Amino acid sequence: MEFFQKAKAVRMRNVHEKYLTADEDEETVTQDRNGSDKRTRWTVEPVRGSFEVIRLKSCYGSYLTASNERFLLGATGRKVVLSKPSRMDSSVEWEPVKEGSKMKLKTRYGNLLRANGGLPPWRNSVTHDSPHISDSFLWDVDIVEILVETVAPAPAPAPVATPPPHRRRPVSSPISRSSSESSEEELTQSPPKSEGRIIHYHIADEEGHVEDESAVGYALTFRGNSVEQLTQALREETSMDDVVVCTRNPLNGKLFPLRLQLPPNSGTMHVVLVPSSTS
Repeated sequence: MEFFQKAKAVRMRNVHEKYLTADEDEETVTQDRNGSDKRTRWTVEPVRGSFEVIRLKSCYGSYLTASNERFLLGATGRKVVLSKPSRMDSSVEWEPVKEGSKMKLKTRYGNLLRANGGLPPWRNSVTHDSPHISDSFLWDVDIVEILVETVAPAPAPAPVATPPPHRRRPVSSPISRSSSESSEEELTQSPPKSEGRIIHYHIADEEGHVEDESAVGYALTFRGNSVEQLTQALREETSMDDVVVCTRNPLNGKLFPLRLQLPPNSGTMHVVLVPSSTS
């Protein structure tokens, strides 16, 4: 699926406004409201080189797994757990299915990842169940780390042959000399200067928190000259349509939207992408 082609890591929020979370026991999958917790971060691994089917790896190195164990006797749902299988099989494979602006995750046998609500023991549990009409199968998926593609360096230009120094060049006509001088001028012209500036950016959660702003973050080469162009470029880069580009006030460290214009030079900028719903 195209959405996951740019994603190196994601977090998933359900209808209960809670995030899919790897529990500290490294075996249980649960739900939690703290989206900035590292346990809500899931690394995306394509299966057989295709994002049509993926694996989701937790911060503990274990995988989101659809087990065959029933969650409760008499109920249809089966447990979703964390596991480190010695040999990867279909239990750790999930097929993303787009549903409007949200996602469903389907097991290889047709069940869907479900976030349960209600009273204990259902509350905060996660199961996989046969499809039926329910919002509990729907997930908002946020990309928290972009997959950076490696670009091959351009080949070096072929060396220009020059005549041996001990040979005398034959006298050329004015026409040929003019052509020769033009060619030499073209060869000695300096290469065009690179344009654009480097934009380093981080992605904040709904409360405006950044997981590790001391890290380098992600980078984008931006060749525009307006805030609107920069916002559009970052939205296309991250596949996040509903964000505001912010910078930090150097005096108090608070985030504020970048509204008026970019700095006049082409120096490196540091910005934070904040969901528009954040106050």
